[in-house]
Amino acid sequence: MSATLDTSSMPAREREEAVRHAVWESVVRIDIDHHPVPEDISVKVKLNTVGPIGICSGQATGLTIRRTQRLAREDTEPFIFLGLQMTGSSLVEQNDRQAVLRPGEFALYDTSVPYTLAFDTGVDHHFLRFPRAALQLPERSLREMTAVTFSSHNPVAALIFPYFSQLAETDGLHHERHAQAVTEPSIELLRAAITSQLGEPQLARESLEATLNLRIMRYMRVHLRDRDLSAAQIASAHSISVRHLYTLLARSGITLGHWIRSHRLEECRRELAAPNARYRTIAAIGHSWGFVDAAHFSKVFKQAYGLSPRAWRELSRASHPPDE
Repeated sequence: MSATLDTSSMPAREREEAVRHAVWESVVRIDIDHHPVPEDISVKVKLNTVGPIGICSGQATGLTIRRTQRLAREDTEPFIFLGLQMTGSSLVEQNDRQAVLRPGEFALYDTSVPYTLAFDTGVDHHFLRFPRAALQLPERSLREMTAVTFSSHNPVAALIFPYFSQLAETDGLHHERHAQAVTEPSIELLRAAITSQLGEPQLARESLEATLNLRIMRYMRVHLRDRDLSAAQIASAHSISVRHLYTLLARSGITLGHWIRSHRLEECRRELAAPNARYRTIAAIGHSWGFVDAAHFSKVFKQAYGLSPRAWRELSRASHPPDE
């Protein structure tokens, strides 16, 4: 999937909201402070994906990006961003560290923790978004590597900068057939850069168990629509026993059945309130999230939220009536 946003043809009053909406919907939820007045704002953004890797290539006038504590707390799946500095300079601030980036350098930042990106003289940057679970590295190691400048002093970093630049810029690599071929090598290259910067290459071999909980939670979110989602399915996907799975979840205070039901209900509640789903039946929405029995769905929904699915939908419609 590829999409492009160019504010040059937009009325000045619409530019800030158009950029915010595009980034929130397709990249990450952030606050954006544009430095110029609205009439002088210029933003060009190209969005792509390579398997699970999201790519945002941007050129813009000066701005500051802030991921606040509230926004970080509201997201359910954490990501690691790789920011490639193409021209000019920028500043990355996270976890009480600052990294200044110049052309040919990159830095990492974690969406589960507040961060600030400052582009005082303008943006010329590739932002690559990786699911944190896919990197299979301990949280401690990733935390130590946020807001750290990866430069040519690290030969692995020097090797992968042109690789990821090419990945971002080559449209052919974004097609499904080629994307499947480069996804795993891309993740392994980033892992190699992190572990070499840490001076702990053994992490690349030891991290599977350390990130097992994170990978299990990501699997559960991705497969939440599967009606057959079960302990046996989850355990099999991670080559562990069902007993081990329950032990891991219990350590995090999670009861599997309750977690699946509550997250499915929350997705149903969100979809029932969405304008683009107003013509779908309540039963169809419940069924799409694993509730095969409409009466049961209505009962558990009311138990959770104090309103029936129908009453919640009507309340949401009254609050957000369709455009005339």
